[in-house]
Amino acid sequence: MKIMFEPGAVEKRQVRDFWNEAACGEDLYLRSHDRAGFLAHAKRRYELEPYILDFARFDSWRGKKVLEIGVGLGADHQRFAQAGADLYGLDLTERAVSFTRQRLELFDLTSCLQVGDAENLEFGEGVFDLVYSWGVLHHSPDTKRAVDEVWRVLKFGGAARIMIYNKYSLVGLMLWVRYGLLRFRPFTSLNTIYANYLESPGTKAYSRKEARQLVDKFSNVNIWTV
Repeated sequence: MKIMFEPGAVEKRQVRDFWNEAACGEDLYLRSHDRAGFLAHAKRRYELEPYILDFARFDSWRGKKVLEIGVGLGADHQRFAQAGADLYGLDLTERAVSFTRQRLELFDLTSCLQVGDAENLEFGEGVFDLVYSWGVLHHSPDTKRAVDEVWRVLKFGGAARIMIYNKYSLVGLMLWVRYGLLRFRPFTSLNTIYANYLESPGTKAYSRKEARQLVDKFSNVNIWTV
């Protein structure tokens, strides 16, 4: 029997259990757990998503206090470390933290890594110059709360760089055709489609208007789609 998730009905443990089975990109792009394997993974990542480099601006954060939420396999985290950031990282899963810690050790890099919950960050107010999160917060059951936590831990004048999924995308259209139209459920909402068929249970995607509502506490907001 297929259990259909409604948006917002997924428990955090379901998300954690999903990503503990395999960190994002692990099965597809991580061939070995040595330096060569991690280098190959990074090469492939930035070939597929070259816009990460302009978005993150890794080299701009030397000596700055940086938090990455959702370290995954650690490619972006490695770049921040190599740039000389005063670096912190967390992930909901021990698996991702373990991979990232192993990766940094292989390249003689350091970061304060921990398992943590984006909706309940264990940091005080006004700590970080940058909070960075690429493709993570839309998996958290309460994404708005997670974004508000980003705002809370930022220094006055600090920056948040957050990527979340765009609702009205080719991916959304393809998923709707496959799981809505072709299954004779054409009125199934995109929210329900994403929650059930894109990555972990409860995954969300946002329109530009909805994204702006998520960051209503922030000033100088720029939102764009790729």
